[in-house]
Amino acid sequence: MAPSAQPKAQVGIIGGSGLYELFDSARAVAVPTAYGSPSAPVTIAEVDGRSVAFLPRHGLSHEYPPHQVNYRANIDALDQLGVRQIVAPYAVGGLESGMTSGDLVVPDQLVDWTRGRPQSFHDEFASVPEHARFADPYCASVRRSVLAAARLQDWPARDGGTLVVIDGPRFSTRAESQFFAAQGWSLINMTGHPEAVLARERRICFASVGLVTDLDAGVHEGDGVSVQEVLATFAQSTQRMRELLRATVGLLPPAGECSGCRPD
Repeated sequence: MAPSAQPKAQVGIIGGSGLYELFDSARAVAVPTAYGSPSAPVTIAEVDGRSVAFLPRHGLSHEYPPHQVNYRANIDALDQLGVRQIVAPYAVGGLESGMTSGDLVVPDQLVDWTRGRPQSFHDEFASVPEHARFADPYCASVRRSVLAAARLQDWPARDGGTLVVIDGPRFSTRAESQFFAAQGWSLINMTGHPEAVLARERRICFASVGLVTDLDAGVHEGDGVSVQEVLATFAQSTQRMRELLRATVGLLPPAGECSGCRPD
């Protein structure tokens, strides 16, 4: 547990590509963990009467590529601060031809296509086997809050969809993208796993928010997605995303009401 002098937070937000700051003024806190350092110091501020901790997933200068993000340290740091609900926005590629840049999707399923990432805090079992229930990877209560916040902002949000997560940092080949789309999967990105399962192991309610920045290679003709395209699209929606996240915080139910985010 965190020392008593450590500030506390109720809600955590993990920022993705293009979202490296959330608050205009906040207290920065360094949180050491048994898994190494998190991506950056955590900043804490009050939003609608709740203490909110923000952590930029890729670091303050986007120095950590997807396969080098210390996901365990990030979730552990938020857990130490007392966070019990996490909202995680991502830049995502669309795998459906009807999607366009700027679309908002709140997925309800996840496919892990990564290889070799540590995806559990259990490097060994202390006494009995511990296997997280993960049939429904995202918290229904937090998802509802995100969707309600989007409605308040008149930002049409798709309720549901499957996010497939690849290692990166390269983008997909056209054949890979066509394969993913053929499975009926909706979105693709490089950082959506293992955050959700690590949060589940710590009994933290977790939901992701996908901002479509491109149509993935193979879904349409052309040269495929580029970094410039992704960052430019996210930059256009950064302020809107900040407002969505702040609105979501105010709509979250009291922590502990959800019984579905327990690992056993």
